[in-house]
Amino acid sequence: MGRSSVSATAQAEQAAPASRRKPKEHSAVPATELRDACISAAREAIARHGIESLSLRDVARRLGVSHQAPYKHYPSRDHLLAEVMRRCFQQFAQHLDARRHFDDPRQDLESLGRQYLSYAQQHPLEYRLMFGAPWPGCTEHSELLHQSTHAFDILRQVLRRVHGSGAKQSERTDLDAMFVWSTLHGLVGVMSGNCIDKLGLQPKLLEQVVQHVMDGVARGLGGPA
Repeated sequence: MGRSSVSATAQAEQAAPASRRKPKEHSAVPATELRDACISAAREAIARHGIESLSLRDVARRLGVSHQAPYKHYPSRDHLLAEVMRRCFQQFAQHLDARRHFDDPRQDLESLGRQYLSYAQQHPLEYRLMFGAPWPGCTEHSELLHQSTHAFDILRQVLRRVHGSGAKQSERTDLDAMFVWSTLHGLVGVMSGNCIDKLGLQPKLLEQVVQHVMDGVARGLGGPA
């Protein structure tokens, strides 16, 4: 075929109706990056439309890849959600570990409590996913269970320094861990709720509430049982 024929063919293709042109393919995300990109897209979808709307098809659309591409890493929507939540718990545990540490376990417990509250304030979406969203239905998410337990163990480790680590103190440690966690979780819910600004509370009081709760936790732990 001569050069003029090739040129004529190209011109004919350019002039062809849009319906006859070969559709452009989506710009693919590199395979090495697709796993993490799916997580980012899933978080964006949840933030915009809620966890109920999360689907692998929507994640693929957001990334501009084929509908089947996310399945290479996540067999189902629940597997994707489990990984999103696992990373939230991992980030949460890292945040707790980054607190200011104290030799005195009670001071360290207060530091941990404040770090808990700061995470909830700085990362409201992730906090809601960890403690407010239904967990994925599939049962084989061992890494999600591991990360969530690890975050709780950080609290238990500090309380073991308060009560001791013997078998006799184990039940007391777990009970107090639930007491501390539920107290902090309740405070997060109240402070981030819609009614706190409508209660007519003095701004000075709101500034004192965290320390007041921390003092209450310290009193609640008390001395040896």
